[in-house]
Amino acid sequence: MTTYVAMLRGINVGGNNMIKMEALRALVTGLGHAEVATYIQSGNVIFQSQAGAPARVIGGIEAGINETFGMAIAVILRTREQLAGVVRDNPFLTRGTDPATLHVIFLNEAPDPARLARLDPPQVAPDECRVVGTEIYARYPNGYGRSKMTNTFFEGRLGVRGTARNWKTVTKLLELAGG
Repeated sequence: MTTYVAMLRGINVGGNNMIKMEALRALVTGLGHAEVATYIQSGNVIFQSQAGAPARVIGGIEAGINETFGMAIAVILRTREQLAGVVRDNPFLTRGTDPATLHVIFLNEAPDPARLARLDPPQVAPDECRVVGTEIYARYPNGYGRSKMTNTFFEGRLGVRGTARNWKTVTKLLELAGG
């Protein structure tokens, strides 16, 4: 069995796209996944599966949410091993950066290199980011809520879907996944 962490984009934020975690756990369990757990209300699901290809797992959860709750919600999926790599490879940790200022934006696919070359993050200083494969490591010294470097910023410039998690949530998700 593979241990997965599914991160749902844009649920339970500002009173929009409300899904109770008990209902989300029931949905994921009903899809045939095991050991289903959720973490906080922002749509983080940890589970085990033998469902095969990640695209199949994502498609099943997205379709289940649409059918059950009537919402088109993007699901970003990582295996426990991939999430361990995200934690291990954070480029800001080697500089002694305060972890409370760190976030990871998980992308549904690697961005096109031409779009990535035009990202031009210095325009949003003092915030900074590093794109590594399907993750964007971001540092927000004045807080995420004050930054222009948001999901919308990255999705618009890179043409991919993403969902952000603060560093505390990222490390807790890895812990819950058994990493």
